[in-house]
Parts: sequence; C-alpha cells; structure tokens
Amino acid sequence: MARIRVITDSACDLPQEIATSLGVDIVSLTIRFGDDEFVDRRELSATDFWKKCAASPVLPETAAPSAGAFRTAFEHARDDGADGVIVLTLSAALSATFQAATVAAEAMADTFPVTVIDTKAVTIAEGLIVIDVAEAALAGEDLAQLTARAHSLIERVGVCAMLDTLEHLVKGGRIGGARALLGQVLSIKPILELNDGVVAEAGRQRTRARALAVVAQRARDHVPLRRLAIVHGDSSEVEVLRALASDIPSEFPVIVTDMGPVVGTHGGPGIIGLAWIQSVPATTTR
Repeated sequence: MARIRVITDSACDLPQEIATSLGVDIVSLTIRFGDDEFVDRRELSATDFWKKCAASPVLPETAAPSAGAFRTAFEHARDDGADGVIVLTLSAALSATFQAATVAAEAMADTFPVTVIDTKAVTIAEGLIVIDVAEAALAGEDLAQLTARAHSLIERVGVCAMLDTLEHLVKGGRIGGARALLGQVLSIKPILELNDGVVAEAGRQRTRARALAVVAQRARDHVPLRRLAIVHGDSSEVEVLRALASDIPSEFPVIVTDMGPVVGTHGGPGIIGLAWIQSVPATTTR
C-alpha cells in the first residue's frame, strides 16, 4: 500500500491539532512588520499576529517559502518512509508559494515522486481540501488517486467573507476584481469571494448583520455540503455567523478556526467568513 505524505502551506489556516492527527506537514510563509520577520506558526501565532497588527504603525507583509524549505519537507517525508508527496498550495494567483514548491519538486523528480497542486483557494477553504485529501491518503489512496481527488475538490470549494476594512487588502495588492469597492463610504461592509483563485467582489452591505446574512446565504446556496468551516481574524461576530449558518447541512461537523497571519495580513482585523466543499452530486440510474 502506498504511503503518501500530504504537505501544505501555512496559508491553509488548518488547526494544528487537525494537521497533526492527519499527518499533514505545513511549510510556513514568513511575516514582516517593518524590519522584524517572523516564521508563521513557529514564531508568530494568530493571536500574537492580531495583537501586533493593533500595535504596529506599519502594515505587515508576507513572503512565500523558499524552494529550499519545500525541498527540506520533501526530504523529511522521504526519509520518514513516504512513497511520495502531494503538495496542496494556496492560490498561485495570490502567492509565489506554488512556484517555490514546483521548483523543489522538479529538483527531486528523478529520485522521489512529488505532485504539486494549486488549490486556487486560500485560508480554510484550502484547509478543507487538505483535510479531505489527507484522510484519503491515510485510507491508502495512491498519488494518482489523490491527485484526481484534489482536482475534484477544487471544482467544489468556495469561500465568502466580510471585511471590516479594505486598508490591508488594498495596500497588500491583493484586491484584484474588488477594485470597484474603492471610494465607497466607510460604513459599507465589503463581501469578497475567490473566483478561480482571484479575490473578487461579491457584494456590499451597509451593516455587519446584513453582510453576515449574505455570507451565510452564499454557503447555503451550495448545499448539499461535504464540509463547512467558519474562519475569522480577531472577529467578535463568530457566534453570530455560527447561528446564521446553523441550518446549513454538512456531512462533517463545522470547523471554527482563526485566520492566521498569511491571509490576515491582507484581509485585516475583523474579517470573518465561511468556506465549504460541495458534496459530490448523486448519480442517477435508469
């Protein structure tokens, strides 16, 4: 039976206890506050990040892992007895992480099988894909089967979030299709989603309550769901969104997770949203 190791990056916002239980290795991006640099998860937790955001006079910046960091992870998996690796990265349209992983995989192509996949997702939407693939890897699926599974999940994943501020997203250069939001009054709560790996506007509401209701409805529009998660960046609205989403059926329990520094750097404090994976449509026979 093939033993395939699943590797992802720290933009996945996967709770560490879940990653550990599934044997998932996480390669960290780095976060900079001016001249101070921190390795995500190892040197900077989500809680510490939001505290620094509140106190820092400068906005944070992110940097993708090096190819060397990925190669180290691949070599560790090989030395640990893995037969191959599948790497699931955040959207290549948002980061050079996919490129770094690809360079590392090509360097090992003659000695160890590594498949790198752009999830076209970010935060826990990426994390939900990782969970599903990692569970299948533990069940014994081989690299080809896991690759096919990942691509199927990518077609069914979604994420929708409400921002409390556009400052981080604009200055971080990740606003993409949401540029039309600029110049709007500050009281408007932007709603964003990912379309094919790019941040795009999904609506505007004048209050948090209305914006959160729209976020919940976006997920509800995609039922039946295989997985559902709430993700937030130091938001006080978690229980509100949990209540709004309480009637949304999911095959697995809802995950609630903190948004870490990688995505939080661009989303800003107060961001909150839902991520989901649609169930595979039932086949009919005649």
